[in-house]
Amino acid sequence: MKRALIAPLFLAGMTALAIAAPAAAETVAIVNARIETASAAGIIPSGTIVLKDGRIAAVGAGVTAPAGARVIDAQGGVVTPGLIAPSSNLTVSEVEAVPSTRDDRSGKLSAGFDISYGVNPASPMIPLARQTGLTRVVATPLLSRGGAGGHKDDGGADDFAGGGGGEEGDPAMFAGQAAIVSLAAGDQDPVVRARVAVTLDLGEAGARNAGGSRGAALVLVRAAFQDARALSRNRNAYERGESREFGLSRIDLEALIPVVEGRTPLLVRVHRASDILQVLRLAREEKVRVILEGAEEGWLVAGEIAAAGVGVILDSQADLPDSFESLGARLDNAARLRAAGVTVAIMGSRDVNNLRQQRFNAGLAVANGLPRDQAMATITSDVARIWGMTGVGSLTVGQEADVVLWTGDPLETSSWPQAVFIGGVEQPQSTRAFELRDRYLKPAASGYPPAYQ
Repeated sequence: MKRALIAPLFLAGMTALAIAAPAAAETVAIVNARIETASAAGIIPSGTIVLKDGRIAAVGAGVTAPAGARVIDAQGGVVTPGLIAPSSNLTVSEVEAVPSTRDDRSGKLSAGFDISYGVNPASPMIPLARQTGLTRVVATPLLSRGGAGGHKDDGGADDFAGGGGGEEGDPAMFAGQAAIVSLAAGDQDPVVRARVAVTLDLGEAGARNAGGSRGAALVLVRAAFQDARALSRNRNAYERGESREFGLSRIDLEALIPVVEGRTPLLVRVHRASDILQVLRLAREEKVRVILEGAEEGWLVAGEIAAAGVGVILDSQADLPDSFESLGARLDNAARLRAAGVTVAIMGSRDVNNLRQQRFNAGLAVANGLPRDQAMATITSDVARIWGMTGVGSLTVGQEADVVLWTGDPLETSSWPQAVFIGGVEQPQSTRAFELRDRYLKPAASGYPPAYQ
């Protein structure tokens, strides 16, 4: 009986979160704030930012609050752009070790897997993410067999089987297509842009899925590109059954056509310096665009990465030689890459329960040589730059009003958001964790029978 009563209560709470209507944008002025713009304007020690009609209307030291605006006195608090997670399974995963709650991988498709169809706007993890200052996330898939592509905290990646190629048992280096997702409350269609990249695992993970060799992995990737080009050139022959045999399914090859045409980048998970150089060579010879994720040994080939104009998504905590492909990992990787001219985005754990790690990782990068203003860019404007997002990532006039007011330095562990705005709309502070806290803090006030207080 207890289970029968508790389940409806839980479902009712989730339904309330799911159907909450988005609020309307209003004119808001945040005054007396330290404004970190993540733009060429740098840091404004004390100023005002005005949000109007969902966008930033004014920002600066001499700005005054317009008549009729709701005024928030920051009292010296810090205002930043909304943080953007550059690679996460937030919105497509609930419980890491429970496969039925995970929609961040496919056992049947490879490049053709579209993660955007599994986005859950009612995920209870989204309010928690906003409590860490996140306003957008790039949801990226993981390979369904052969490991997690370097993510040590993946929580059961090897438990998922599946080939993901054209025939059952074919090797799969491609994990699927990523999506950009808004974290605004009440938004029932939060996918800002789907199919923004095709994810590719190389290095040790790619070698495992190709039968044990890095060379085989690259041969298969190049062959897939050739097949995609052949399909693009002559779809009619394919429909008539007159084309040669392809190594991947049509669905997977269709997803690769924008890649080989240079319209969609590859997100390549790779770690060793020599593997990074192979990826840069692949991009150059196949004329495809790439983004690197991982790149623990990136500092060793920072000049080559910068010359290729390739962005890097990394975990600044990765400093241990925990595999043969990360023997050169070090804490100042981000600082060295940035000094060489590489655009860097810092990620946190893919584990949705540790989302706050992203901004702390940026602080760790500062402690290891990355300039403070550049560190803020690695979790805001540089993430937007790497992923081709327009209108977000910095506090400049005309940008979408994704804004966070913090209690203190956002790169410090003791600071938390006082207010979060997405598209100029202040987001609710409530989370399921807070609701449970309040319920049991004063049991008699909850209205539940004594047995369930």
